[in-house]
Amino acid sequence: MNGPQPVAKPEVVPKPEGQGGLLVDVGNSDVADGIFHFAMLACALCVLALVGLIVYELVTKSSLSWQAFGWKFFFQSDWDPVNLHFGALPFVYGTLVSSLLALILAVPLAIGVAVFITEMSPGWLRGPLAFTTELLAAIPSVIYGLWALFVLVPLLRDYAQPWLARYFHWTGLFEGAPYGIGMLAAGVILAIMVVPIISSITREVMTAVPQNQREAVLALGATRWEMIRTGVLRNARAGIMGGIILGLGRALGETMAVTMVIGNNPQIARSLFAPGYTMASVIANEFSEATGDVYLSSLVEIGLALFLVTIIVNILAQFLVWTVTRGTPARSHV
Repeated sequence: MNGPQPVAKPEVVPKPEGQGGLLVDVGNSDVADGIFHFAMLACALCVLALVGLIVYELVTKSSLSWQAFGWKFFFQSDWDPVNLHFGALPFVYGTLVSSLLALILAVPLAIGVAVFITEMSPGWLRGPLAFTTELLAAIPSVIYGLWALFVLVPLLRDYAQPWLARYFHWTGLFEGAPYGIGMLAAGVILAIMVVPIISSITREVMTAVPQNQREAVLALGATRWEMIRTGVLRNARAGIMGGIILGLGRALGETMAVTMVIGNNPQIARSLFAPGYTMASVIANEFSEATGDVYLSSLVEIGLALFLVTIIVNILAQFLVWTVTRGTPARSHV
């Protein structure tokens, strides 16, 4: 007979005995998808809620300082807990100067290390060198601070600072007694701390550049340096900028190592030899001994200022990325 044949029903395999658990019906996939979507949405909202709680606590706990000083708090340089006169300008200045100095020193070194590991290092050296560079990021900041006190500060005091004062005193940045401790020491130790972050991310984005991109540039007669510059670095520039942003974030928020070598003096000085103070350092040093409500509120407002500075720096960095990439991902430039 040529009529329609009956469709065979799928065989139901009985569940082996001794196995626990639940059997999920395929028809209930919509329910599972809904539960998964709700769980992921809850995770995302938790992150937003955490940021909102941080902002709420900073704003509410600093209300006394806002009422007493207002916006002048960020433009005044007086820090007198005895007479309850507070101004955060020296701490903002110290944070920005030490972080920018760290980037000036760290970015060329970090990119150079990444280029060597990715493009020029022999195979037997590439793995140990990459591992050692990443290991620097795992060292606690207090260890960096101790190393800076016993090694870096004497080197700066006896060799680097006298040399800088002798040949570059005309800039006004290297004046005063070479004590070793000061803004220069803080910038150098921050540079050492952010090098592994910038280098690691730069190496990852350079590795992501296709190999045929390198071969195409070389096939056009470019030298090895031209290949690295135009075929690799130009295509990886957005990721490199992201690594620099992360390094800057580490420098802005670093506390212990900077506190141990910066000198902790709430004064604004042009010379990098002079002691200074950062927003994170003053909170770490004085929060436990703040006696009055206004004093405590001022320290919390400094934390709010650090939060705002971090947001502003990231916005500026994102704008810088946009000026380089014009809102588009890195493309081939052969």
